[in-house]
Amino acid sequence: MTDAAVTVLESGPEQLVLGLSGEVDLDNVAHVEEALHRAIDNRTGAVTLDFAGLEYIDSAGLRCLFTLAHRLELLQVGLDARVPARSPVRRAMELSGLDRALRLTVAGA
Repeated sequence: MTDAAVTVLESGPEQLVLGLSGEVDLDNVAHVEEALHRAIDNRTGAVTLDFAGLEYIDSAGLRCLFTLAHRLELLQVGLDARVPARSPVRRAMELSGLDRALRLTVAGA
């Protein structure tokens, strides 16, 4: 089984920054999805996902992020993502169209 982690990097009254690290795939996507839902409560005004520590994401992980983006859109919660410029995760997000479902900031571009 591969390892993935969701950590709270910053937590304020309106802004939540979550870091995703490791590899998100079919083996652990349920754990990642549960951790994301647990971290985001109904008082959160905006969420930023930081992918600096994420090494790999497969289609199950991308589906999880699409589902999260849709859920937060319905709740009128802003969703941003920070991803390293040369990351294969960034490329997967662009190929899947996930970069259009959330505001993507490319770090080190």
